[in-house]
Amino acid sequence: MTTIELVQGDITRESVDAIVNAANSSLLGGGGVDGAIHRRGGPAILEECRKLRASRYGKGLRTGQAVATTAGDLDARWVIHTVGPVFSATEDRSALLASCYRESLRVADELGARTVAFPAVSTGVYGWPMDDGARIAVETVRAADTAVEQVRFVLFDQQAYEVFADRLR
Repeated sequence: MTTIELVQGDITRESVDAIVNAANSSLLGGGGVDGAIHRRGGPAILEECRKLRASRYGKGLRTGQAVATTAGDLDARWVIHTVGPVFSATEDRSALLASCYRESLRVADELGARTVAFPAVSTGVYGWPMDDGARIAVETVRAADTAVEQVRFVLFDQQAYEVFADRLR
């Protein structure tokens, strides 16, 4: 059974087997969590992302997919990159958001990761409402068939932490 834990803080400081990156489809770094992971992890992450683009993801990683690279200088073995959906008030894209969590756990299982740290995927610049994002994240992880022993949601601020804590109850 997977244990779910909440932490308020900086995901790039987590000591886990795998850190999940809320990546953009280019896999070449960006802002928010993606930029922070690339900055702290160093050039090895970007180098592997470039190789992935050249070999398998020339048009970029599709929304809801996940792929792993080295973690570079981070205190983790791998970074699992997943592309979250941009929120839409007119189109239900919740299955794509759930896929980010499921696919990240699938990749973690393939790697043999036992501890995984997730950000609140799509709740930043992609505009997903925090309450709904937390609901989807917690429900998806709880329902996942995974060998991952511990999932840690690393939330940037107190408000996000409280929303996730409410959903976890």
